[in-house]
Amino acid sequence: MLKANQLIQLHEADNVAVALQPLNAGETADLSGNAILIRENIETGHKVAVRDIAQGENIVKYGYPIGHATSPIPAGAHIHTHNLKTNLSGVLPYSYTPQLGVALETRSGTFMGYVRSNGDVGIRNEIWIVNTVGCVNKTAEILAREANRLYAGRTDGIFCFTHPYGCSQLGDDHHMTQRVLAGMVKHPNAAGVLVLGLGCENNNIPEFKQLLGEVDEQRVRFLSAQDVDDEIEAGLELIGELVEYAAAFKRQPVPIASLVVGLKCGGSDAFSGITANPLLGQFSDLLLSYGGATVLTEVPEMFGAETILMNRCIDEHVFAKTVQLINGFKEYYIRHNQVVYENPSPGNKRGGISTLEEKSLGCTQKGGTGPVVDVLQYGDRITRSGLNLLQGPGNDIVACTALMAAGCHMILFTTGRGTPLGAPVPTVKVSTHTDLYKRKASWIDFNAGQLLEGRAMAEVRDEFFQFVLDIASGSKQTRNEENGYREIAIFKDGVTL
Repeated sequence: MLKANQLIQLHEADNVAVALQPLNAGETADLSGNAILIRENIETGHKVAVRDIAQGENIVKYGYPIGHATSPIPAGAHIHTHNLKTNLSGVLPYSYTPQLGVALETRSGTFMGYVRSNGDVGIRNEIWIVNTVGCVNKTAEILAREANRLYAGRTDGIFCFTHPYGCSQLGDDHHMTQRVLAGMVKHPNAAGVLVLGLGCENNNIPEFKQLLGEVDEQRVRFLSAQDVDDEIEAGLELIGELVEYAAAFKRQPVPIASLVVGLKCGGSDAFSGITANPLLGQFSDLLLSYGGATVLTEVPEMFGAETILMNRCIDEHVFAKTVQLINGFKEYYIRHNQVVYENPSPGNKRGGISTLEEKSLGCTQKGGTGPVVDVLQYGDRITRSGLNLLQGPGNDIVACTALMAAGCHMILFTTGRGTPLGAPVPTVKVSTHTDLYKRKASWIDFNAGQLLEGRAMAEVRDEFFQFVLDIASGSKQTRNEENGYREIAIFKDGVTL
């Protein structure tokens, strides 16, 4: 249980503590019954030295080094970017040292979902308009608007997701666009899909169909705007047929083992690694015990904590894929002449996060303690229950899009500073502290700040798990669904013609 002292030390090996409230120079702060003389003004969430630290000595938080002191730091002093520097460097060799821990308890249970004709399970019964190319973005928006007016109440909604790609792209960029859009077409939250093209784009419908492979043509319809006289009339007619098809699906009990959940953080602060991210880790372990799956991405925010994940890989093959995941993303930075460890963001720093190691050690807690069963490339779809790693950047909407395309039914998104964004799937915002939960009630779904106010983790975890099942079962909507905040962004790494 986390207690509401003025300071909190997260691990017995730490030589820092975190301020739970603003501290003023000259006052004495309480750390679990011990008095620390504060030497300078320190903001909430920032680090305080709990003993004298020598120049060059490692700064330790969460029980791991988060960098080293660039000057002598006396007890009670503020530790941040002015006197702390990363220990990280470029591409590294790694060795597999398995630390799989104790097997998770096996559980069973159900929620109310939709079973598709191919056996997939969805948690929403929506119609999605998927554009092959950005040229038809406005057409898609008109179709979604008019279809929702014509067919109101017949489904869980009709949605389009605009993007600027699908033409004038080369190589990997073109394939990444296709793979993400294919993941959308195949997503089980969509009872029906209208694939909308222009006709002359690189990713034209015949070309896209080759990547899609076999599809259920009752569920997926295709429209090339250049091939019809009135694309709005033709599109609305096809959507009407999809609405009729979707109406046949009804919620029914399905195993919790069917649930696939993405794990994401954004707008992090110093409490992300203390409250919300550990809560997601507890959730992940619990879902895995039911046979479900979780997906962790944001590869740059694994740097500095990657060995924790590597040593939890189920075998050397998955370990090797994880090494390639990490070093491959570092090489991507180097290829573009960028500093590998140019992170955390300005907002993270204002919130008290000083180095990428510190951010990563907080971020990776979302993955809990379960074994890593697979590593997915960008655009891959999940095939294994358990904790999966997914190639993708830290950028919020790009990472959320990758999680959706991988097959996640919903995304759990922790934040200490707040963000309104939402993916095409329900995006559950979890605040790291109560003030954000109260101030941004229109953004935030669940308050992990309760953990700073005396509530036990197991109690909050169980409440949160039921909250997620209620969302999956359709008895609750997320704030992004209520607000209509749904968007995609596709990763790009090449030339546009």
